Amino acid sequence: MIPVTFCGRTFKAQEVELMRTVAHDYTGLGVTEIARTVCELLEWRRPNGGLKNHECRQLLERLQAEGVLTLPEVRRLGPRGPRRVRLTAGSAPQPELAGTAGDYEPLRLTVVQGEADSARWCELVERYHYLGYRVPVGAQLRYLVHSARGGDQPLACLQWTSAAWKMAAREGWIGWSSEERARNLPYIVNNSRFLILPWVRVKGLASKILARCARQLPDDWERRYGYRPLLLETLLDARRFAGACYRAANWVALGETRGRGRMDRHHEADGSARKLVLVYPLCRDVRQRLRQALPPQYSETDTENTEANWA
Repeated sequence: MIPVTFCGRTFKAQEVELMRTVAHDYTGLGVTEIARTVCELLEWRRPNGGLKNHECRQLLERLQAEGVLTLPEVRRLGPRGPRRVRLTAGSAPQPELAGTAGDYEPLRLTVVQGEADSARWCELVERYHYLGYRVPVGAQLRYLVHSARGGDQPLACLQWTSAAWKMAAREGWIGWSSEERARNLPYIVNNSRFLILPWVRVKGLASKILARCARQLPDDWERRYGYRPLLLETLLDARRFAGACYRAANWVALGETRGRGRMDRHHEADGSARKLVLVYPLCRDVRQRLRQALPPQYSETDTENTEANWA
């Protein structure tokens, strides 16, 4: 066995052997239960203490594809293939909302919790976002944006997730080493979805929402995960978007990615998926703090299992 690096952690040869042994000895368990067992044995946890069983399952599946171990057959509890979001009348187009951002103050950003809000968020994103809905990898927070003027109908949806593992433009701007990045990457949070609903045609609303979210997210993230992020990031498809709302909210453009994507480990992508990298510091001296900070610590007062909020 050789060491394996995945999601910022390097597993020693004996740890990979332990994964192989658990997968072999506990074939009566489902893949998710095996992933949870491995996480418990190896203490692979989020800063809030929750198990990283979603990431662990992805690692186990990768090791199976490479012939390192064998997992039990997946239990078929429903149709095969990616989980589909059912579209209902609840996400149907609404009457147009127009005006300026000031007309819709105060905005209310609500963290998505519970099955009803989660289903609504997923349905809106699946129906109207060009990337659709995907189960996020790692830590995540989702928001629905409302205004008294808009009533019960949301104006926008946002999703914040774990940062991309490595991007040359960002790493060059921060100036940290590989060891510093592996240790402190959780302090960066990625805006992986931002959807202004298509019937909302309100001038200046997008930048207003981004500014409001930048103020609110650190507290919400700390309540859920036990530590405060230091930097926000996002990646924009420059073929579709100019990023004007991010720039108006004082985000800084750092350059483009190489178009390989998060999972292109073999450097095979052709660069057609290049994205514009933008960041928003949440504190002064953010680059120095990202290089020097201690890793996020588990908070005894926050033990919420955020897996339950994933659709």
